[in-house]
Amino acid sequence: MEKKASAKERILRVASVLFYQEGVRAVGIDRIIEESGVAKASFYRNFATKDDLVVAYLEQFYKRHMEEIEEAKRRYPENPVEQLYVVLECVSARMEKPGYRGCPFLNAAVEFPDANHPVHEQVTAYHKETYGKLAEIAKHAGAADPEAFAAQLIILFNGSLMTAYLERPNSNSGHLRLAAAFLFEKHKLSS
Repeated sequence: MEKKASAKERILRVASVLFYQEGVRAVGIDRIIEESGVAKASFYRNFATKDDLVVAYLEQFYKRHMEEIEEAKRRYPENPVEQLYVVLECVSARMEKPGYRGCPFLNAAVEFPDANHPVHEQVTAYHKETYGKLAEIAKHAGAADPEAFAAQLIILFNGSLMTAYLERPNSNSGHLRLAAAFLFEKHKLSS
């Protein structure tokens, strides 16, 4: 017998779909309450504010993203270059999914431009942590300047994620792979 989803899980599931498909600011709390089938009091017991819900929405994407990096490390514990290639393939696969509507973090950063807003702060924290993890892998891969490599790779990822959205359904993740190959070559990273 399947366990019924909790009110919090239903709210987050509905909000995640709506926020990703339509944008955070375009979706109101009342609609999320209605579509998730919870009482208003139940909503506010689980999420004090819409900002709390948006942060939880982003957090689940971030956990998946970090799991991809950790899985790459587990699959290739002695080969950091292959770890970076796995991360690259994960980004490429994300861009190729049906219904792709851009990067939820980039979308949220645009919707919440105030650097002091909790959602923007969360996006910035995730960005910095991703950068740090990529720089750490690049250091183990022998990059002369791991920080520069990580910064350039993130720029490449972010540009590719947005370009894939703008060019859908005709985007080509092969362009990301080719650009990444140039970046790996420039930093003398090879398996």
